[in-house]
Amino acid sequence: MISFTATIKQFPERGEKTGWYYLDIPADLAELIKPGNKRSFRVKGKLDKHQIKQVSLLPMGQGNFILPVNATMRKAIRKGKGAMVNVQLAEDKKELAICQELLDCLADEPIALKNFEKMPPSHQRYFSNWIISAKTVPTKAKRIAKSVNALARGLNYGEMFREE
Repeated sequence: MISFTATIKQFPERGEKTGWYYLDIPADLAELIKPGNKRSFRVKGKLDKHQIKQVSLLPMGQGNFILPVNATMRKAIRKGKGAMVNVQLAEDKKELAICQELLDCLADEPIALKNFEKMPPSHQRYFSNWIISAKTVPTKAKRIAKSVNALARGLNYGEMFREE
């Protein structure tokens, strides 16, 4: 695990990451976490005393990365743009599980399963996390059905919602 101090920054009002809060992770520090890697990867650790996990470092070119700092993290550490934060990071190698009920239903729909398996793991987790976040069993069932139907028609997660 590496430790360092960083300043919370915010992207300007234009561009793909408009308004995002983030921490710069220079190439030399990223190299200590996951040597030789230039692609996004998950990390775990702490921001001040707030535990973080399953957060991805995103590549920004030339070996540099950023760590997005979402609203939940900012509230937990009670800090915003321009504040200094103590950071501890290590690679998070834990595999993220896909909702078993979704996998069971996809097993009955070969086309949907094939389309699901073609997706990158991060896109598969969009579906899974949405289903897992349901607060009631009926809502969970509706989300599974909607997901399987969308996947059977070759839609990804975003396309499924834009279709509404």
